[in-house]
Amino acid sequence: MKLNSLISRLAATLLLGVGSAFSQAIKVDATLPDYKPVSGISGKISSIGSDTLNNLMTFWAEEFKKIYPNVSIEIEGKGSSTAPPALIAGTAQLGPMSRKMKAEEIDAFEKKYGYKPRLVGVSIDALAVYVNKDNPIKSLTLQQVDAIFSTTRKRGGQNITTWGQLGLTGEWASKPLSLYGRNSASGTYGFFKENALNNGDYKSSVKEQPGSASVVQGVEKELGGIGYSGIGYKTSGVRAVPLSDKAGAIEASQEMAETFTYPISRYLYIYINANPANGPDPVVKEFIRFVLSKQGQQATAKDGYYPLPAKKAAEFLESSGAK
Repeated sequence: MKLNSLISRLAATLLLGVGSAFSQAIKVDATLPDYKPVSGISGKISSIGSDTLNNLMTFWAEEFKKIYPNVSIEIEGKGSSTAPPALIAGTAQLGPMSRKMKAEEIDAFEKKYGYKPRLVGVSIDALAVYVNKDNPIKSLTLQQVDAIFSTTRKRGGQNITTWGQLGLTGEWASKPLSLYGRNSASGTYGFFKENALNNGDYKSSVKEQPGSASVVQGVEKELGGIGYSGIGYKTSGVRAVPLSDKAGAIEASQEMAETFTYPISRYLYIYINANPANGPDPVVKEFIRFVLSKQGQQATAKDGYYPLPAKKAAEFLESSGAK
């Protein structure tokens, strides 16, 4: 299997161990179907899109190649916004995205092919707000999160720049917040902007990172660090802070994310090109079937993300045309 670079593969391998350490309590629905291989599957798959899904795509690809050694898979994860152009141009068969396509992206695809791309939910993410493991903050409201990261503060409240404004005392009272986030090519950047900041504007002081792991690494290194990233990138050096909206503080747990009780839960997606008359290409069809199987969702749990319930996986399989 070819990856975009040796570095990304090594990073993914290391993070598999990290994800495994944090996925011990993650449960996979026992009623998910086992994957049953079929004959005659070979060829090449190119995946271009989300960095959030980059490691998970790598794990799925490695397991898929064990079943089908004649399949070659290339993975590039530079951000969700790179997926639609690649699908439209035909340079990718898989377009992983951590957000849904925008109307104009769907329109551009439909203009070329005469039908819409197929959206396939592949896992559940609790988009976490991370702080350094030694930070004593107990929880944050979405209004506070907005006031931390946004200049427009559409949820109200005053500008927050120090940990003392969030109730911390002693040496923490005057400690400034050091903000980490994703760059604008990222679906996570857009999702957080829409759902946490109510489509407000980010502060210029947010240190925009090219990847999810970089956000977490920044927060690990700075005692006053705070940033947002997928739950699959959690490490021992950070804590995911419980968040509250109208209810009390809610942890970024499997149960709270699966029921979308955690306020910034989301599905992670793969978009595919599937002609309504013929369905997806055979190799793409089998890849989607594998991802939505028990074995595929076990890989999801190993990476620290939350697997789909069997009922939801069946719905996505049906709508993908890969059933």
